[in-house]
Amino acid sequence: MIEWLNTAIEYWHWLVFGMLLIIGEVFLSGFILFWFGLSALFVGGMMLILTLTFQTQLFIWAGMALIAIVIWLKFIKPRWKDRTHAGMGQETMLGQVGLVIESNAGKNRGRLRFPAPLLGEDEWVFISDTDEAVGNKVKVTDISGNSLIVTHFS
Repeated sequence: MIEWLNTAIEYWHWLVFGMLLIIGEVFLSGFILFWFGLSALFVGGMMLILTLTFQTQLFIWAGMALIAIVIWLKFIKPRWKDRTHAGMGQETMLGQVGLVIESNAGKNRGRLRFPAPLLGEDEWVFISDTDEAVGNKVKVTDISGNSLIVTHFS
């Protein structure tokens, strides 16, 4: 038999393993390692109260992780709202309405703010054919480089 299996696994091993998995989630996308890490933390917590065999520990960890991932993928993730619209490109910006926070009067550019971040930012530079006063609402009609082309919105 493999020698390390004869070594007792302590509660803190599971806690460290769980934290490493949760930290590892930072480097991966998909929010999957988090559930394995949370399950490991749970097993570590259980071991503070109960004495469990290594096989039981593995069974609880794998079972909890599997249940958590199924719940995440089937019920929680589909209802999760992506308020940033990140990765959706130009189609995301067109038609959006923002509030002018820096007028373009006397200049060729001003600044506007959206209620929720678009493409990771809530403030954008805009270009308009008309002078827009602070507090005006404007609608995005096109994009020119990193600036938005807008028209007055009533």
